[in-house]
Amino acid sequence: MIERYSRKKMKDLWSLENKFQKWLDIEIAACEAHETLGNITKESLKTIKDKAKFDVPGILKIEAEIHHDVIAFLTNVASYIGPDSRFVHLGLTSSDVVDTAFALLIREAGELIQKEINVLIDLLKTQAYAYKETLMMGRTHGVHAEPMTLGLKLAVWAAELKRHQTRLTQALEDLRVGKVSGAVGNYAHMPPSLEKLVCEKLTLSIASVSTQILQRDRHAAFINCLAMIGGTLEKMAVEIRLLQKTECNEIMEPFSKLQKGSSAMPHKRNPITCERITGLARVLRGYAVSAMENQALWHERDISHSSAERIIFPDACIGLDYMLSLMQKVIKGMQVNEKEMQRNIDQSYHVFFSQKLLLELINKGMLREDAYRLVQRNAHKAFDEKVLFETLIQNEDAINNLLSKEELANIFSFKNYCTHNDQILERVFNH
Repeated sequence: MIERYSRKKMKDLWSLENKFQKWLDIEIAACEAHETLGNITKESLKTIKDKAKFDVPGILKIEAEIHHDVIAFLTNVASYIGPDSRFVHLGLTSSDVVDTAFALLIREAGELIQKEINVLIDLLKTQAYAYKETLMMGRTHGVHAEPMTLGLKLAVWAAELKRHQTRLTQALEDLRVGKVSGAVGNYAHMPPSLEKLVCEKLTLSIASVSTQILQRDRHAAFINCLAMIGGTLEKMAVEIRLLQKTECNEIMEPFSKLQKGSSAMPHKRNPITCERITGLARVLRGYAVSAMENQALWHERDISHSSAERIIFPDACIGLDYMLSLMQKVIKGMQVNEKEMQRNIDQSYHVFFSQKLLLELINKGMLREDAYRLVQRNAHKAFDEKVLFETLIQNEDAINNLLSKEELANIFSFKNYCTHNDQILERVFNH
């Protein structure tokens, strides 16, 4: 289950190396803007761009002494540049660099998540069409309702993921902003034109107004979106777990030949992958709470949000990426037991045809209350006495006097539950 994850794309994105590289990209973009505005010479800019680099251990060593990560970074970079390093971070405050770089990191992470959601939707589409006419019992309140198809169930999940993609796109757009506005957001030591040049270089929009930081409603919306995606994955996982119960035995998550389910009971085949997804979804919801708590900071900025964000953003992105990979594996390799699905349908003795019968009796002129009582009495009797519903109806004169054998045959046909499947799947996957 972790083989695919060895690519480490998401993990590497949140590495210190990548974070500091983003910081350096922003510092150089600011130097380029200063050169454009005539604040530093072309020669100094060339020296900075040629020599600027950093080493993570060196930064961490300095930070351990001075307890300020940005200053530690700047000190380390300056050791490579030399005298022209005095032009680096000119007029900036720490959050000009940190928050703008954070926006770049989140954008990259969001793009990876979108790709993984696309993979999962494609898998759901393949399976939905493969099982578009595979009947299974639909359940409401946990009780048998009417038959549906497995394809319909999978399409519901895919449509929900598509809605999340729209939400995630909006959340990422709200975070596709930078700020280079100074210690309290008033451009006291650099003009807005410098911010414009920097953000254009980084393909970011400009926050219309900021304090020392970008406001955390943007970040809270992003983490909440990840938590909602996790909630959908949990919804899928819980449904599969329920359908894998011995009493249902309809769908099972993949179980490898060498896999073992229990240290005590060799027969066990537990849905551990789906249970893992369920547990991780709870973690994401906890992170969403932390992200919303980060919205209220003292005055123009404090750093109470920073410590939390260093945990919740990498963890939430890495965790959701992992959850998506797990669910991809489950959907691709799920085992469908169509015989058990039919057996479970038959356990209701076909009482689910009651609604169709009710509607046809009303159409023939019977009062709804009279028709309801008549159908309900026979349906309950069929279930209690374990007799097929249609068998009892054949002996009900009040019904046979209104409906022909052909009409009854149509009422008791499973085709009624598959009639519009193609239209539904078309709406979900091709619109």
